[in-house]
Amino acid sequence: MTSEITLFVNPTAGRGRGAQAARPAASALRDRGFSVRTVIGEDAPDALRRAREAVEGGTGALIAVGGDGMASLALQAVAGTRTPLGVIAVGTGNDFARALGLPVREAAAAGEVVAEALKGARTRDIDLGRVGGTWFGTVLASGFDSRVNDRGNRMRWPTGRFKYDLAMVSELAALKPIPYRVTLDGGDVHEIEATLVAVGNGSSYGGGMRICAGADMGDGLFDITVVGQCSRTTLLRVFPRVYRGTHLDHPKVTVYRAAAVELSAPGVTGYADGEPLGALPLSAECVPGAVRVLAV
Repeated sequence: MTSEITLFVNPTAGRGRGAQAARPAASALRDRGFSVRTVIGEDAPDALRRAREAVEGGTGALIAVGGDGMASLALQAVAGTRTPLGVIAVGTGNDFARALGLPVREAAAAGEVVAEALKGARTRDIDLGRVGGTWFGTVLASGFDSRVNDRGNRMRWPTGRFKYDLAMVSELAALKPIPYRVTLDGGDVHEIEATLVAVGNGSSYGGGMRICAGADMGDGLFDITVVGQCSRTTLLRVFPRVYRGTHLDHPKVTVYRAAAVELSAPGVTGYADGEPLGALPLSAECVPGAVRVLAV
């Protein structure tokens, strides 16, 4: 492994924590003899171009410093290569880091973990989801939660997470079942009236909501959580249980496991790792060992 390491930084993550987090991470790496180069793009496409150039140029590792959006962007650069990915999680959600058991919003601790893993060559290969040419590490969301995202993204005021709380209230008021067609592994078809369908390579989204609590990043399969047709009262009663993963025991919730899934539903957008993919229908496949990560 070459001693040159690339920090892939989102300076605006976590209200500026990204820029601050890069410093202790770089110090931890330099203290162990690594040469550190920092990549900051003018925008997401430019940042991804620069990250891919670093990977193609033989960097010893790509270290994403930011939130789930930055981790997702980094995955597009390293998936399918043998370049290890490290994560300094200082964003809002940080679900990819959680799934890997890495420190969250503790930049110095995360930097030490990354540096020690590089020094000891501690890596492991994990699965990723893929939709067309886009990779994802945690969850492909669709239905109620993606409609909340759609509405929140259209709102100019208020700013921050509060607008998504307002968007959720509005979507609750408009709650209607969605007719889904879910096809598993190319043949097992389920016609379902559902509130949402989440395809999990990782277990959580939205900052620790364990929607696919049993998902394993090393088994070559997705956990597909289907929340069936339910009332506003039922949804509000089940929702808090998502943070503990105990919602999976509710009679309105069904979990399927498959290596490939196609979701079809009218008027629904798919979001993967919190980023919009486009309107359904979408097909996702679980790709075993698609990325090498720096392990705890």
